[in-house]
Amino acid sequence: GLELAALVGLIDPLRPEARAAVTRCAEAGIRVIMVTGDHPVTALAIARDLGIASSPEDVVAGSDLSPDRPEQFRAAVQRARVFARVAPEQKLLIVEAAQAAGHYVAVTGDGVNDAPALRRANIGVAMGRGGTDVAREAAGLVLSDDNFATIVNGIEEGRIAYQNIRNVVYLLIAAGVAEVLTVGFAVLVGLPLPLLPVQLLWLNLVTNGIQDVALAFERGRGDELRAPPRRPGESVFDRLMIERGLLAGFWMAGVAFLAFVGMLEAGLPLEEARNQLLLLMVLMQDVDAFNARSETRSVFRIPLRNNPLLAIGVAVALLLHVSAMHTPFLQRVLELAPLGNVERTVLPLLAISLLLVMELHKLSWKWRRGT
Repeated sequence: GLELAALVGLIDPLRPEARAAVTRCAEAGIRVIMVTGDHPVTALAIARDLGIASSPEDVVAGSDLSPDRPEQFRAAVQRARVFARVAPEQKLLIVEAAQAAGHYVAVTGDGVNDAPALRRANIGVAMGRGGTDVAREAAGLVLSDDNFATIVNGIEEGRIAYQNIRNVVYLLIAAGVAEVLTVGFAVLVGLPLPLLPVQLLWLNLVTNGIQDVALAFERGRGDELRAPPRRPGESVFDRLMIERGLLAGFWMAGVAFLAFVGMLEAGLPLEEARNQLLLLMVLMQDVDAFNARSETRSVFRIPLRNNPLLAIGVAVALLLHVSAMHTPFLQRVLELAPLGNVERTVLPLLAISLLLVMELHKLSWKWRRGT
C-alpha cells in the first residue's frame, strides 16, 4: 500500500581543488589511477569530473581481473585508469603489478581494506581525519587534512628540497676539487704551498660554512612539476653533477694556480702571493654560489628575491674576509694584508670568468639535450 513519493540521490562531491591537483600530477609525469569499490558507471562519472578517464574503455571491473592470468592482469594495470568493484585483495595485486612494471607506487586510502595495499606500496598515504587506525598504522604518511592536493604540494616541495640538496653537493664538490688541485699542482711542480693549512680552514669557513647553508633555502621557480620524475635508483652523482663539479673545480684550480705562478714570477713575496690567492679563491667560490642556484638555468634569469639569504650570506662572508685583511690579530694568524687598487680590480675579473664558463656549460647541456 505504499506510494512512491520521490527518489533521493546522494553524492560525496569532489573537493574544488581535486581536479587541478590531478592536472598538476599529469604535468609532473605522475599517473593517477582510481581504485574503488563503486559501480563502474559511478566510478567513470567521478573520473570524468577529475579528468582521469573519458570513456568506458578506461574502466576495468574487478570481475575482469584474475590473478590466474598474470599477463592479462599486468596489461589491464598498464592500460586502465579506473578500477571499479575491486576487492581488497585485488588492490594489493594492482599495486604489485604496477611495481613489477617498474613504477614507483603511492597509495592513498582510509579504510581497513586499504591496509594491505598501503603497506605494500612504496609510499602509503592514509587519511588522518576520516581514516581508520589500521590504515594510519599501515601507511608511511598520514594526511592531516585528508586532501589529495596536499600530496601534490608535498611532491613539489620534495622536488625543490632534492634540487637544493644537489645544488649544495655541487658547491661542496667544486670547492673541494679546486682546493685539492690548487695545492696538488703546486706540489707536483715543486712550488711552495699556495695556501697554508690555516688559510684553507679560513677559506672553508667564509665560503662553504655560510653559502651552502643559505643555498639550501632556495625557493622553487614554479616549474618543478613540469619536469619528468627521476628514476628511483638514480644517483645524486649523475653525469650533469660530475660534469659541473669537475669543470668548476678544474677551472678554479687552473685560474688560481696560474695566478699564483704569475705572482711569484713577477717577484711578489710568497706571503703576498698567498694573500692575493686566498682572496681570489674566496671570490671564485662566492661567484660559484650564485651559479649553483640552478643546474641548467642561467644565473641572470633567477631573481635574487628567490633566495635573499644567499645574497646576504655571500655579502657577510666577503665582508668577514675583507675585515680579516684589515684586522691586526687576524692578519698575523692568517698572514693577510690589505690589497692595492690593481689587485682589487684584477682579482674580481678573474673570479667572474668562472661564471662565464659555467654559463657556457649550461647552454651546452641544453643544446646536447635538445631543450
